[in-house]
Amino acid sequence: MKLKHFRISEFDSPDVPGSGSHMSPKFLKMLDEARELAGVPFKINSGYRTPGRNAAVNGSVGSSHLIGCAADISCHTSSKRFRIVAALVAAGFTRVGIHSSFIHVDHDSTKTPGVVWLYA
Repeated sequence: MKLKHFRISEFDSPDVPGSGSHMSPKFLKMLDEARELAGVPFKINSGYRTPGRNAAVNGSVGSSHLIGCAADISCHTSSKRFRIVAALVAAGFTRVGIHSSFIHVDHDSTKTPGVVWLYA
């Protein structure tokens, strides 16, 4: 799969090089479109996670990262946060979590759409 703004390796679980290949092509295409719309770089903190990596970061048992349809995007300013969230919604994402240092986005058809949540 050819992406304009990302390399698949950016989505690797740190414990397994090359594991970014487990990412959902549909998710990656949507994220690439969101990056284009936002007009700002997206630094991926976490993409695909192995079960071991998910446990190490205290990820949820049913984390969308485990099936390759989630990413955490580094973000530290309110203006960049607004641009990223607006672009994610415009690209068709309907599940967004907001933390003071990152934005979680997923496209997991097994989970409730139309939600935005905050991390404590």
